[in-house]
Amino acid sequence: MLSNSDIEALEDILFAEPWGDDALDFFGFHGVVCASVVGPAELGAEEIFRLATGIDEAPDGGVPEVFRRCAEQLAGGMAHALDMGQALELPEPEDGDPMNALENWCAGFVDTFLEHEEQWLDAASEEETADLMVPMLTLSGLFDDEDFQKVRNSDKLSRQMADAIPDSLTDLYLLFHAPD
Repeated sequence: MLSNSDIEALEDILFAEPWGDDALDFFGFHGVVCASVVGPAELGAEEIFRLATGIDEAPDGGVPEVFRRCAEQLAGGMAHALDMGQALELPEPEDGDPMNALENWCAGFVDTFLEHEEQWLDAASEEETADLMVPMLTLSGLFDDEDFQKVRNSDKLSRQMADAIPDSLTDLYLLFHAPD
């Protein structure tokens, strides 16, 4: 778990020039880190930084230390929780729109999945992986699919998809990380 000051320092980095306009917020960053933990492709701080900021490569000075520490701390906490059989809890905004925060989280998760889609689909049953990705794909807002739109336009269906995410994350983690 990150402290409020860690999150503030992280968002200062994410919203910095020159990438601030394209960067994800804390919720999107959390989604990127989560996809790195549950999926088959473990990402280093440089790639998490690249995905979270939308830039092609890390800045000349490298990834800021506070960013690296937050990514590693968050990833370690997630992996530990999953290894202990606990469901992951998604961050919730202290104020503002929880569905917007969830959409940002899902977008970060799905962007990371798409970046490594071949690994995700080769490492396990493509059909099972696809089924488990449905809640995140639907709520990410990244696709104009008519069925996804219908779900997002329904509070009840959106809530059902949101409620399914922790179980999907656990199942994805087990799919990719359980011993054979």
